[in-house]
Amino acid sequence: MSEHVSLNMLDAATAEILIDRPERHNAMTIPMYEALLASIDECRRNADVRCIVLRGAGGKSFVSGTDIGYFTDFHDGRQGVAYEALVERVIDAVERIAVPTIAVIDGWAVGGGLALATACDFRLCSEGSKFGAPIAKTLSNTLSSRNLARLHAAFGVPRVKKMLLLADFLSAQDALACGYVYEICAKDALGDMALALAQRLGALSQVTQHAVKESLRRIVVEQRLDDEDLIESVYGSAAFRAGVAAFTAGSNQR
Repeated sequence: MSEHVSLNMLDAATAEILIDRPERHNAMTIPMYEALLASIDECRRNADVRCIVLRGAGGKSFVSGTDIGYFTDFHDGRQGVAYEALVERVIDAVERIAVPTIAVIDGWAVGGGLALATACDFRLCSEGSKFGAPIAKTLSNTLSSRNLARLHAAFGVPRVKKMLLLADFLSAQDALACGYVYEICAKDALGDMALALAQRLGALSQVTQHAVKESLRRIVVEQRLDDEDLIESVYGSAAFRAGVAAFTAGSNQR
C-alpha cells in the first residue's frame, strides 16, 4: 500500500478512497496505482459498501495524472504500450466496480485524473475546477483508444478535440452544461454533497445499478451489445422477486 492512498468509511455504507499527495498535485506513482487497486478490491470484498467516493486532497487538484518522473527512463514505444496497459487496468477496475462511484473534484482533473474521473458514475466539482488533457503542449504522448472512447461518450467529439488537439481546458460550467458534472458546489460543501448523493444511491437497487453500469461499460468501451447474462442475473435475483411482491402488495392496498 502507498502512504498517499487511504481507504476510509464516511458512514456505514459509503467508502472514500483518498488520493493524498497535494505537494505534487496528487500525481500518481506506480505504488499509488497499486494501492488504488488494492482499495477497490477491499471495497469489493465488503458487502456493506453501497457507494464509493474518490477524492483528491489539498483543494487544488483531483488527480493530475501520472508523475512525470515515471517517463524519464522511456526509450522506446513498447514502454508506452506497457504504460497504457497499466492505466487501462486501473481505469477498468474503477469502471467495473459493482456499486455506484462518485468523483469529488476540487481543482484540476488532468490527463490520467480526467480518465479516472470519467470512469466514475457521477462527478461533483467546485466552482473553479478545470478539466483537460493538455498532452499536445506537455509530453507529446497520447491516450489509448479505450480512454478516448470514454471521453467521447462523456463529452462528445468537439470537446474532446478541444481538450486534446488544442490543449485547452473546460471549465466547471462547461462540464456541467454537457452533463459531465452532476453538480457544482462550494468547496466547503463538496463533502456533504458527496455523502448525500452516496446515501441516495445506496438506498436504491444494487441489482439494477450493477446491470446498467456493466451494460454501459460494454457499449462504450468494448462496443458490445450482448446482455443475456446481465438480464438473466437481474430477473433471476431475489431483489427482483421482492420488488415485484412489494409493488403488487402496495397496489392491492390502494
